[in-house]
Amino acid sequence: MSGRTATAVLVLLTAVLTVTVVPALAQQNQSEEIVRRAKVKVQPAYPDLARRMNISGSVKIQVVVAPNGTVKDAKVVGGHPVLANSALEAARKWRFEPAPEESSGVIDFKFEPQ
Repeated sequence: MSGRTATAVLVLLTAVLTVTVVPALAQQNQSEEIVRRAKVKVQPAYPDLARRMNISGSVKIQVVVAPNGTVKDAKVVGGHPVLANSALEAARKWRFEPAPEESSGVIDFKFEPQ
């Protein structure tokens, strides 16, 4: 097998794995629910641009909660880009009940035009 053929096969295999494995992982992460109860839930501000454009929808935020109940890490896993930053800021302010170890899950924020 020539170097070009081997490279082409490797690229094709990588593309196939990316298309089949990554979406499956993303779907799995989005269905995770946080087992810990939230003590403080901060609602996101409805962005002015979203209001002017009459954008509604939901934004899913994957959070990692530290043992003390604070949000250690948060990232957007789905939703409209105009709404995403507001949801991300709100998720970082949530507080959960303490637990012996860190946990993770998805918070789903719903936005409706006001």
